[in-house]
Parts: sequence; structure tokens; C-alpha cells
Amino acid sequence: MAKGKSGGHYRSAISGRYVTSGHGKRSPNTTVFEQTGGGSTGSARSAKSGRFVSGTTAKRNPKTTVRES
Repeated sequence: MAKGKSGGHYRSAISGRYVTSGHGKRSPNTTVFEQTGGGSTGSARSAKSGRFVSGTTAKRNPKTTVRES
């Protein structure tokens, strides 16, 4: 059995809403995969790279960053 992303949901970086897995896979630059049971960090993450970014970077790029609370 192949290992894949399971136990989570995709969230739009633009609207902040949850989207279907099909939409999330088709739009990797504007969606973020969130693992189930993940802790809150109170920081921002880039939808393109998945890396944590500073608050200033998040404000400059609101459509491609997700605020994690």
C-alpha cells in the first residue's frame, strides 16, 4: 500500500475555507494540506512552499499564505 496524505483536509489560502481534495490537488499554489490533529502555532505558512513565513510576508501575500491559529 502506497503512503500518501491521509487524515487531513485542504484549505484555500485565498478564502480560508475548506475545499475538496480534488480542488486541493489541482490548485497546489493556493491551497494548503492540513494534517488532522496538528497543533496550533499562531503563525503564517506559505501555500506555495509550505514553509512558515513572517507576519510581514503574510501581509504582503494574502492570497498565498494561511494564518494558523
